[in-house]
Amino acid sequence: MPGGESGTPDEDGLEDVQEMTTADMTVYEAVAALNMENRPATVAAVAAMTGFPEDSVRRCLGTLTDGGRLVPEGDAYTLGTHDWGLEY
Repeated sequence: MPGGESGTPDEDGLEDVQEMTTADMTVYEAVAALNMENRPATVAAVAAMTGFPEDSVRRCLGTLTDGGRLVPEGDAYTLGTHDWGLEY
């Protein structure tokens, strides 16, 4: 299983998906849904989709970006490297 020890990044620098907080996972899924709809995953769009305050969304986006799960593109985000599928 990637990540080895709990919370330890794997060879790609990603932590085990099971180590993501509920808020991080919710934000990640919102970005994925927006990406699949070809809509920009901006802070405002993710906040509207999740109901989270924009400050909370920014923190989660930062964590997910730092962990390699998301890639910033201008003022929006796209999915980074991942080893598990999403179905919408």
